[in-house]
This record gives sequence, C-alpha cells and structure tokens, in this order.
Amino acid sequence: MSSKKLNVFLQSNLQELKEKGLYNVIDPLESANGAIIKINGRALINLSSNNYLGLATDAKLKNAASEAIEKFGVGAGAVRTINGTLQLHLLLEEKLAKFKNTEAAIAYQSGFNCNMAAISAVMDKNDAILSDELNHASIIDGCRLSKAKIIRYNHSDMNDLHAKAKEATESGQFNKVMVITDGVFSMDGDIAKLPEIVEIAEKFDLITYVDDAHGSGVLGKGAGTVKHFNLSDKVDFQIGTLSKAIGVVGGYVAGKQELIDWLKVRSRPFLFSTSLTPADVAASIKALDILMESSELNERLWKNADYLKKGLAALGFDIGESETPITPCIIGDEVKTQKFSQRLNEEGVYAKSIVFPTVPKGTGRVRNMPTAAHTKEMLDQALSIYEKVGKEMALI
Repeated sequence: MSSKKLNVFLQSNLQELKEKGLYNVIDPLESANGAIIKINGRALINLSSNNYLGLATDAKLKNAASEAIEKFGVGAGAVRTINGTLQLHLLLEEKLAKFKNTEAAIAYQSGFNCNMAAISAVMDKNDAILSDELNHASIIDGCRLSKAKIIRYNHSDMNDLHAKAKEATESGQFNKVMVITDGVFSMDGDIAKLPEIVEIAEKFDLITYVDDAHGSGVLGKGAGTVKHFNLSDKVDFQIGTLSKAIGVVGGYVAGKQELIDWLKVRSRPFLFSTSLTPADVAASIKALDILMESSELNERLWKNADYLKKGLAALGFDIGESETPITPCIIGDEVKTQKFSQRLNEEGVYAKSIVFPTVPKGTGRVRNMPTAAHTKEMLDQALSIYEKVGKEMALI
C-alpha cells in the first residue's frame, strides 16, 4: 500500500502545474530526430532538436557505430578504472584534446555528469565558486555537490563579477576561488563575455571553468566559444557534450594533462559508472573527424540560423538578444506560451514551449533550434506557419 502523504503531495502538485501551464507533456518520436520528425503519425518540421549539424542521422556515424558494435559489442562492460577502457575511449580523448586545443581530455557518460564530476573533484567546503545566475542546472547541481560556497553574480555583469571576485579572494576565507560560466546560454542564445572573465580571473587568480555544451560545433568554426575568443591557453576547464552538435551522447572535460590525470582518480562518475558504449564512442570519433576536416556543416548551420532569425524578427516576434543559432520567440505568459506551441504543432511545426523552472516565471518562450539539416523550403514553411499562428493569437 503506497503512502497517503506521497499520493496527496503528487496529486496536488501535479494539478497545480497543469493549471499554471507548467506541466510538460513528453511527445515520443516515431522517427529519427532529424529536420523532419514523425509524432502520432504526423510529419512535423523539427525546430526543437539540439542536433545542430544534423550528425545524429549521418550515414558515416551510423556505419562507424555498427562496425564498433561488431568488434567490441554493445556495452563496455565495466567502469573505466577496472577494464571498461577500450582503445576507442583513448582515441576519442586524444581527438577531443586536439579538437579543443588542450593537452588532454576525459570522456564521461553525459554532459550533466561532467559538471557533477569535475567541480566536486577540485572544489570543496573550503573554497568558493562564482557562478553566473543563468548557468545550466547541471552546473548548479555540480556546485552544490562540491559543498563550496556558491556566490552568484548577475548574468554577464562584469562589474558584479569583479566586485564579488575581489571580495571573495581578499576575504581570506577560501583556499581556492573558481568562476563558472556557460559558453553559450541555452535559453537566450547569448555568448559569455569570456575575454573579460579571463581578465578578471587573471587579476584575482581564479580557476576558470567554461561549459561549452551549446558552443562546441557552433562557434569558433566548430571548435567552440573558447576558440572563438582565442583563449584556449587561458581557460582551465573546457566542458563539452557529445550529444548536441556531435550528434551522439556523452560529455568531456578538456584541459591540462595534470587536471585530466586528477579527474581520472577523483571524479566519481568516472570511477563508479560504466563507460560510454563502443558505438557511441566510435560515432563521436567520426563526428569529430568530420568537424576537423571541413567547416561546411558549421557554415550551413549559421546560414540557416541567420535566415530564420531575420524571418521571425521581420514578422514582429521578440527573439531576444541571441548571438547564436538558438532563437527564442519570447511570449511571456506560460499558459499562452503552451498554447502557441500547441497551435504551431497542429499546423506542422514542432517548437517546444520552455517555461518555469527552465526559465524565470513570466518569460515563457518557444525556443527554435535551426540546424544544418534544414532546407530553405522547410524554413519558409515554418515562417509561414509562425505568421499564421502569431496573427491568430494576436502575438504579432
């Protein structure tokens, strides 16, 4: 017999979320996550995927994954420190280091795991972390796990960061102080002010940590936000994911050899969770090869992103201050945002609503993620649907 208190808690809170437009309904796909997806038997233009370069469905990646399964099986069979490290894992880490222009790299099972692993392996209760207020949830949770003092600074406010860095380092309370930021902020699409952050870090001897989940494959001709600003030798931790532009799954930390050596003996997801599968590793290696050999997919991504942005802005939608392909249509009211997303779906565009707690209350938006796989015809059709629904709902 289940707990009565648990039942009351779940029922009342779920109902409240539904009434406020904050309850998220998950739509299972009946197809690959490409530019066109199939849900409930209907084909929809997909503007909600993080598959920036279209690599999740690339034939070369699929072939590499199949070959790896034939040779190594479907699972690694153990944690990395016992006998779960395949030669493939080492090759992936060598390529990641080359891709990020660092001495070494370490691969994890997800980008979320990277932040849980890396922050707590280096920071502890005697330290402090300066964290941008809009950092990703995985950064927030990683900071909490470390037990370090968390000091939030106003989003991309360099005066606030400077003041708090000065206070933290001159107080004498902390052994180490780290500054953490996303490279690209996933809900608004703006880019971290890395040159200024690095300048402040050098002044106050801060450890620098950049989560580049949405920058890798997108900025710096694909190499990421740190490369975009030519700061590869100035950032201590470069965090990335293999599940967005790379098109597979997993994550990594890139940095100096000693840092990677330390993470291999002290980061808990590496020590206590089974390794990435052979297929995922092989597909990721192939994706990195493609990115390092040609900028064609990156250029196509930006061409499509610029086209969609201009089209939505011309229609009168509020697309915020995005500097990257991430293109929000900010609606505000959560219930209206959910309705807008639903109507787009009914007309043929899959653009998921994003509401609290993912974004602050009152800033609900439909987030558009154009990719290299979209054609101009697809984007034109999407814009036509946006115009129809936007006028119908008096949003434009």
